[in-house]
Amino acid sequence: MTEVKKAGLFDLRGVLALLFAVYGVVLTVMGLFSTSQQDLDKAGGINVNLWMGVGMLAAAALFALWARLRPLAVPE
Repeated sequence: MTEVKKAGLFDLRGVLALLFAVYGVVLTVMGLFSTSQQDLDKAGGINVNLWMGVGMLAAAALFALWARLRPLAVPE
């Protein structure tokens, strides 16, 4: 009988989730605490760092959820 193992460490979704989370936290913090009025004027009044940070955090959560719910199966 073939035993199926999870690929855990070698699953790219986990690495991508971690990278998106780190960049998302950095951008969110910069958007909250480091955005000047000049930056907002350049971007048409939209806090781009904040919204992209939130989007990256959402993408990280989706990748982590996907990896958790549908783990990569590697036949032995």
